[in-house]
Amino acid sequence: MLLKGRAVLSLGLRMCSTHVTAGPVIEPGRPSSDMSEFRKAFAKAKNIAIITGAGVSAESGVPTFRGEHEKWRKWHSQDLASPEAFSRNPSRVWEFYHYRRELVLDKKPSAVHLAIAECEARLKKQGRSVVVITQCQDDLHRQAGSKHVLKVHGSLLETRCMSCGQVTVNKQSPICATLKSKGAPGANVPDAQIPVDKLPRCEERDCHGLLRPNVVFFGETLDSHILTNVEKEIEICDLCLVVGTSSIVYPAAMFGPRVASRGVPVAEFNMNTTPKTEYFMYHFQGPCGTTLPPALAPHESEEL
Repeated sequence: MLLKGRAVLSLGLRMCSTHVTAGPVIEPGRPSSDMSEFRKAFAKAKNIAIITGAGVSAESGVPTFRGEHEKWRKWHSQDLASPEAFSRNPSRVWEFYHYRRELVLDKKPSAVHLAIAECEARLKKQGRSVVVITQCQDDLHRQAGSKHVLKVHGSLLETRCMSCGQVTVNKQSPICATLKSKGAPGANVPDAQIPVDKLPRCEERDCHGLLRPNVVFFGETLDSHILTNVEKEIEICDLCLVVGTSSIVYPAAMFGPRVASRGVPVAEFNMNTTPKTEYFMYHFQGPCGTTLPPALAPHESEEL
């Protein structure tokens, strides 16, 4: 299957590619911004897939780590978020991720998160389904109340043991004593140089292995189990929303076009057009917190 094959793609490759290399050819066109027409498609849909990206978290105040936020100290994120970087300097990498963890722990769900969660709960009572397929590594969709969430890039609030492989939800602040007040992003802030035995360690009995953030580093393959579930959802959905994503990071950038290739309506909600906008039936430009809630509000045909 296409997405299973794509599981071997690394994040590094996905960051530099914006071209769909497999699947049916989709005839580009000019998407509609007619909300009333979209609402008709929404009213008919039984299985809705909502693909979300960093722009959704940005509406909660989480930096996108692009543009002005692209660097932490003097490094780009891809310089730190790799297996090689973690192996060479786990202290520096943990400082970077501690900084990111503390940022997201302090944030609350936005109007986007809340609208999606409310829609899922409401449609479930009608025998309809909503799945969130997210590139975001925070926990804001779940905090808002979304139940069916597939996290393709992992979670900042989970750890994985390098020795035993145990994955654990971890929302401690700080995650360990030696990282307290560490991770400041200023260009002139020196590395803390924390000894490796003082970094986060596994609490499984007789293990005490070094923990790492349970996220997909650049150069690593995505979780094949998650991608299998994503494949299932994009094959059965009869409406797809692509919300707050630049559509340049693979394989997530191909999810919307893959759905569109089946003739299924796809609606993009973003501040700007993207490299995939022309492949979609609808495009709604502006802050997602303004455009998305009315799109997902109860339709007059719903039995409330």
